[in-house]
Amino acid sequence: MTLANQLTFLRLVLIPLFVVVFYLPFDWAHFASAMIFSVAAITDWLDGYVARKYNQSTPFGAFLDPVADKLMVVIALVLVVTLHHDSIWVMGAAVVIIGREIVISALREWMAKVGQSASVAVSYIGKLKTTFQMTALIVLLANISILIPIGLIALFGAAALTLWSMIIYLRAAWPYLRPNDDGSGA
Repeated sequence: MTLANQLTFLRLVLIPLFVVVFYLPFDWAHFASAMIFSVAAITDWLDGYVARKYNQSTPFGAFLDPVADKLMVVIALVLVVTLHHDSIWVMGAAVVIIGREIVISALREWMAKVGQSASVAVSYIGKLKTTFQMTALIVLLANISILIPIGLIALFGAAALTLWSMIIYLRAAWPYLRPNDDGSGA
């Protein structure tokens, strides 16, 4: 097992830990869960770096990494919504981000089936969205009153970038999604 895959597994192990810590009945629980999530987010970046730098990319890692990423983000968004349940805007942003992840995951899978996976590769906008998203989740999970406005701005920025990147991906895939002139699919 490569170091990159070990880092991905670590992220998977940290997910239930961060959920359990989030629900502990202590004042420091939310801050501690945000720190655990931060470590998981760092492993997300680090495993990709290690895989590229040391040529440790594997088919198993290529499968497991996005699964770990999606689980981490979706669970964090659900926890943020439970923590900030009084804000319809937080819930709306979470729905946009989760919905986009489902759409783009399905799109990438379909595009790979038709041999066009490069058409929906990760873009700069996607990386920027991830930065906003991770910042927002860390700040909102920590639940420090003075920082919540920063977390909300980052979350809404992430939701906006989420929509923008989804449009970019869908536009790139559109030629393969629309029917041919004879009425059949692409």
